[in-house]
Amino acid sequence: MAIKDIKEPSVSQWRKDFPILQSSVHGKPLVYFDNGASTQKPACTIKKLKEFDSQSYANIHRGVHELSASATEEYEEVRKQVQHLIHASSEKEIVFTRGTTESINLVAYSWGETNIKQGDEIIITLMEHHSNIVPWQMLCERKGAVLKALSVNEIGELDLDEFKSSITPRTKLLALTHISNTLGTINPVQKFIEIAKSNHITVLLDGAQAISHKEIDVQELDCDFYAFSAHKLFGPTGVGILYGKKSILDLMPPWHGGGDMIKNVSIEKTTYAETPSKFEAGTPNISGVIALGASIKYLNSFNIQLRMKQESDLLEYGTIRLKEIKGLKIYGESKHKICTFSFLVDGTHPYDIGVLLDKQGIAVRIGNHCTEPLMTHYNVPGTIRASLSFYNTKEEIDQFIKALDFSVNMLR
Repeated sequence: MAIKDIKEPSVSQWRKDFPILQSSVHGKPLVYFDNGASTQKPACTIKKLKEFDSQSYANIHRGVHELSASATEEYEEVRKQVQHLIHASSEKEIVFTRGTTESINLVAYSWGETNIKQGDEIIITLMEHHSNIVPWQMLCERKGAVLKALSVNEIGELDLDEFKSSITPRTKLLALTHISNTLGTINPVQKFIEIAKSNHITVLLDGAQAISHKEIDVQELDCDFYAFSAHKLFGPTGVGILYGKKSILDLMPPWHGGGDMIKNVSIEKTTYAETPSKFEAGTPNISGVIALGASIKYLNSFNIQLRMKQESDLLEYGTIRLKEIKGLKIYGESKHKICTFSFLVDGTHPYDIGVLLDKQGIAVRIGNHCTEPLMTHYNVPGTIRASLSFYNTKEEIDQFIKALDFSVNMLR
């Protein structure tokens, strides 16, 4: 796409593209600061969902009739869109799943069962989402392997030297979040991967948070696996993506058996389809995948640098405003982070704050954010998390701070 063809919309124009941002909650204008959980969908994605389900719906890969052929073509075109989005070398390296969680479990059950032996080691970190902890715990229990976790410092960063010292000849896998969903920390994954590769360690990156905030180039990163979800990329729920190097995927066995992942079936033996089909048993979320294509097309209509600049400005402004609240502590103050604020306020409980903010139209997250080991590390039960996206504004931050100040004063 030529530079002159890329539009440069204002934030107000972006906001008009997202119908829900024009809505109200409890009679107050909605301030949606829960993007770390799920981003909102632009009108074009919602329209695509409705149009496909009402006018074009059919199952894929099986039919010779026009609807099925058309649906199959659209579905597979999205695979190519994802390939280009993350700069994979082939669309055959893109596996559709139900979400980041299923993508990681696929690797744990398929690659893990084949490559992890008793006494082998898997390294994760204390800032991982439960989805990048539990599958590896289960694998280690099945195989008699050892799970190690790297620590997190006071400002929410990892230590490369600790990673180096944790590696032994039995270390087989590093499973690392690209960006922490709780702290907002952008991990130096390139450096981790370089160290891992020099020690012949396979690398999986959890990209659930990174996919909507950064430009991803899996070839440049040289990771072996990259997992993310459509609902974190302004698309529908129930759709995930697993990127894997084709040379690795080809050697991995299927982990689900059923229709559409086979070449031939007899009572005596089944031969499997090629990558990526062998990992996509059964009827997928066809509508969701096709609608994801609309989200990607929307994002490609303007430069990612515009989004990143807006989010950087919001991070700087939001940090200044939050620190005006007396007794407020932010967890995750790395210089390298996205616009996510995880915090507590002295003398208040996060649940009470969350409820009072909701009554004022402010949507935030409260709890451990599926990072319970991280909460234990910081010795807190949970935090309040405000996670922003490019369609949020400084004016919304002002509304949020006003509502937070009111809530804190009421509770104190």
